[in-house]
Amino acid sequence: MRMKTVKTFLVAIPARGGSKRLERKNVLLLNNKPLINYSIEAALDSTYITKVIVSSDDDEILDVSLKCGATILKRPRSLATDTSTTFDAVKHLIENAPSCDYIVLLQATSPLRTTQDINAAIELLLEKKADAVVSVCEMDHSPLWANTLSENASMEGFLSQDVLNKRSQDLDTFYRINGAIYICDTQKFLKEKTFFLRENTFAYKMNRESSIDIDEKIDFKIAEFILKENENEKG
Repeated sequence: MRMKTVKTFLVAIPARGGSKRLERKNVLLLNNKPLINYSIEAALDSTYITKVIVSSDDDEILDVSLKCGATILKRPRSLATDTSTTFDAVKHLIENAPSCDYIVLLQATSPLRTTQDINAAIELLLEKKADAVVSVCEMDHSPLWANTLSENASMEGFLSQDVLNKRSQDLDTFYRINGAIYICDTQKFLKEKTFFLRENTFAYKMNRESSIDIDEKIDFKIAEFILKENENEKG
C-alpha cells in the first residue's frame, strides 16, 4: 500500500553516449529491450515518482528514452566527458527541471532494480524521516579475506590471526553500495554535492541478484541469463 505523502520525487537517469568497457551499453538490447528502458519503466511504474528525466549527450539515447516515455534533457558535452562527475550531471538536470523535494538517481546500468525496490526505498526514507537513502547489497565475499600484495607477492601478514581461525560464515556481514538507487533531499544534495550526506542517511538493502551493475560484457551476460530465467519461471 502506498504511503501518504505530499513530497515530490524526481528521477534522474544520467546516460553518457561514451562507454569504454562495453560500447554503447546504455542502448544495447538486453533480452530484446534497450538497457536504459529497464530503469525508465521501473521509475514510471512507481506511484511516488513525479517525473522521470534522462540526461544524455547522445541523440540515440535521448530518442530511445523519449520513445520509452521519459522526459529528455540534452546534456552539454562538457558534462559528459570521462572526467565529468555524477554531481555535475545531476546538478545540471535539477537546474533544468521542475522543482522537487527529493532527487532520485537511477543508473541505467542497474536493469534488475525493480519498481518495488524504488517504492520500498522511498518508503524507507519516509518512515525514517531521512534526508537520504542509498541502496546496498551483501558482499559476495568478506573483505576480511582480502588485502594488498607486496611486489614479491608474499602473503606474510595477509590475513590476521583472528580471521584465520574463523569460518567464513562466522565473520561479520559486510555490505557494499550497489549503485542502483540513490535518494536525497534536493537542497541538501546541492549543498553537500553528494548523495552521501554526513547525517540522517540510511541503507536500503537489496539482494545480490537485483544488484547486477553492467560495466563489462560478463555483467551483461549475467543480467541476460537472470532475466530469461525469471521469464521462464513466470511462464
